[in-house]
Amino acid sequence: MRIDYKISDKFDFKIFIPATLLVVIGLAAVYSATLSNPGALNNFEKQLIATLVAYVVFFVAYSVPTNSFKLISIPAYLLSLFFLLTVLVIGKKVSGAKSWLAFGPFGFQPSEFAKIGTILLLSNFLSRLNNNIDSFKDILIALAIGFIPIGLILLEPDMGTSFIFISLILIILFWKGISLLGLFVVLSPGLVAVSSLFGSVPFVVSLLIVLVALFFFKKDLFFSGSVFAINLAAGFFTDNLYNALSPHQQARIKSFIDPMSDPLGTGYNSIQAMVAVGSGGIFGKGYLQGNQTQLQYIPEQWTDFIYCAIGEEFGFVGAILVISLFLIIFLRLLNLASTTKDEFLSLVVIGILGVYFTHFLINIGMVIGILPIIGVPLSFVSYGGSSLVSNMFMLGIVMNIFRTRKNYA
Repeated sequence: MRIDYKISDKFDFKIFIPATLLVVIGLAAVYSATLSNPGALNNFEKQLIATLVAYVVFFVAYSVPTNSFKLISIPAYLLSLFFLLTVLVIGKKVSGAKSWLAFGPFGFQPSEFAKIGTILLLSNFLSRLNNNIDSFKDILIALAIGFIPIGLILLEPDMGTSFIFISLILIILFWKGISLLGLFVVLSPGLVAVSSLFGSVPFVVSLLIVLVALFFFKKDLFFSGSVFAINLAAGFFTDNLYNALSPHQQARIKSFIDPMSDPLGTGYNSIQAMVAVGSGGIFGKGYLQGNQTQLQYIPEQWTDFIYCAIGEEFGFVGAILVISLFLIIFLRLLNLASTTKDEFLSLVVIGILGVYFTHFLINIGMVIGILPIIGVPLSFVSYGGSSLVSNMFMLGIVMNIFRTRKNYA
């Protein structure tokens, strides 16, 4: 019993086991989703190889000295920027985005590893003793660290990954202690802009919410008026920008608001995904027995829509199991970030939590039709070697921090 206690004190099985179960579920779902597709028969073997590599990377990240993560933060960030620039020049275009560097039959997505470099450097910068999160200069530098890779990723273009970066930046800044008012000023124009896409009523409601929030913060009239004017301008700017988009781009937005507006075009995947998940019932149709999955109603379902295969073949029970495993990981990471005394390590953990949670939220939101289809995989589960290796590397960092957490008490 004493040996088990020592092992569990250095290795958090409550994180590792749920993550491993998600990987296993992902492998099973990838096999099912590619079984009837002649063009994707070797994807399962590729994912299996990526899984082996990912676990090697995990244990390497788990074993290295914890202070090495701070030491490599600048080189890792600069290297990630180099690869993001390289992919714009010689990258392979996949699904309309030039986001892959190919090496024979294999390749990797630089933006996946840029998440790690950005988290490490941003955490390093914000944890310095002479920094002040409320100063304009430090906020500007912190945003620059995050938005330089975002700018390069938007050039690919990869809108989904850009949202992940924006989310992790905001979460790290919030954890560092940026004021609620500061977050409100940054986020409210975006929320008003999105609401304007749904029509006049949601737009007006969002503006009323902004007014209520400004009243709550009790700032002076000039400040409140300026913030409200920015929100108002954001809504009208979005409307004008939407009208300036090409018909194809407008159709993608319309399919999010109303998938039935183009059921055979841009709304097809969203509709088929909801049909697949809904048809699974309580216990599902059985492994390898899903009609939507085996008949390939959803193109490349093994990537961003892998949750459909799980929902259809394992039903509500399987879908809830996946969500429950993620929730366990989220709670454990939140607890670790809260109890870790070293600020740099705490910020790193919360940044990794932000990546996992945003992937989870957007991917499942896409599948059930409450969020737009922007190409975001489900961590640990979706097909993709770069994503899996990156996620396991981040998990290794988390477990490393758990291993040495008492050294920073």
